[in-house]
Amino acid sequence: MSTVNIESPVQAPAAKGIQVTEKAMARIRSAMAKENISPTEGGLRLGVQGGGCSGLSYNIRFDTQPRERDRIFQFEDVRVFVDPKSFIYLHGMILDYEETLMQQGFVFQ
Repeated sequence: MSTVNIESPVQAPAAKGIQVTEKAMARIRSAMAKENISPTEGGLRLGVQGGGCSGLSYNIRFDTQPRERDRIFQFEDVRVFVDPKSFIYLHGMILDYEETLMQQGFVFQ
């Protein structure tokens, strides 16, 4: 008679909040320097608004300071601000920067 141990499959934890790749952080840093946005006070604002083909479109811009109800994500010296309504759609998202022969820009994954 043999004993078999049955283990439940191990699942990777779900991404919490928002992630930013190294390429995206490098591009954010250089753009913030050009715009004279202080990394200690300002940051990148990500958002979602109505419009676009799927009914929603992404917003990305710099802001000099967070708003009262923003969620603030810190990635080394880069801060990302997300309003509560946008966070519902952006939770678990990875922000990357892609540069190809045909296009360049931030990519929401």
